[in-house]
Amino acid sequence: MPTARELRLVSWNVNGLRAVMKKDPGFEQIFGQLDADVFALQETKLQEGQLELDLPGYYQTWNYAERKGYSGTAVFSRQEPLRVVRQISCPVADDEGRVCALEFDRYWFVNVYTPNAKNGLARIDERLEWDARYREFLCELAEQKPVVTCGDFNVAHEEIDLKNPGPNRGNAGFSDEERASFSALLDAGFTDTFRARHPDLAGAYSWWSYRFHAREKNAGWRIDYFLVSDGIADRVTGASILPEVFGSDHCPVELTIEL
Repeated sequence: MPTARELRLVSWNVNGLRAVMKKDPGFEQIFGQLDADVFALQETKLQEGQLELDLPGYYQTWNYAERKGYSGTAVFSRQEPLRVVRQISCPVADDEGRVCALEFDRYWFVNVYTPNAKNGLARIDERLEWDARYREFLCELAEQKPVVTCGDFNVAHEEIDLKNPGPNRGNAGFSDEERASFSALLDAGFTDTFRARHPDLAGAYSWWSYRFHAREKNAGWRIDYFLVSDGIADRVTGASILPEVFGSDHCPVELTIEL
């Protein structure tokens, strides 16, 4: 078997890929600069045929929501996947293009855009149903081979993961229910790679509201993650947040791992 090599993996909620394409620098330039082996996107807000990306040397895997201009995920990989799964048998959001799961020879790579609980926790029941099924789905994959999952999980897990935990307690993204659900995912056999490597680092955020100059003031939330199966957590060589990359209200997050 070939020896392990270090992979660079990137995840980014682009909040509308066509909008990022029009900015300077545009998506393709940023993509080239980050030079990832696997690059995952969330919230592409696309339908099939609306955009052609020129990414030489990469296989493109897309999952589109049935609703136009909504949700959607994609993964661009240097290696051709052995298998692709786009639905997890969760009726509350399986038509929203929220998952791209790619099987490679040594691991599963799973990109997710978790449903938002919405203002007033209007969608909390559906959100928790999704979380439970997604957790089961990852555990099923982990029985086959190690899992790397990334994306916008729409939750700040601990108080250190957002600027203003007090006033946001109970709000969407920082409710007790969502935080406990994320804890259950970790307890099922997964490691939050960034927090494992930076246990006490405050002020490290991946999303900022467009309001009140939040990014300028770094009043943000860490809701974008790379999780790995506990059994390969010791192979992680780096876990970073890239706030210097603009174009969306989220910034990319990055993982390097020897697999």
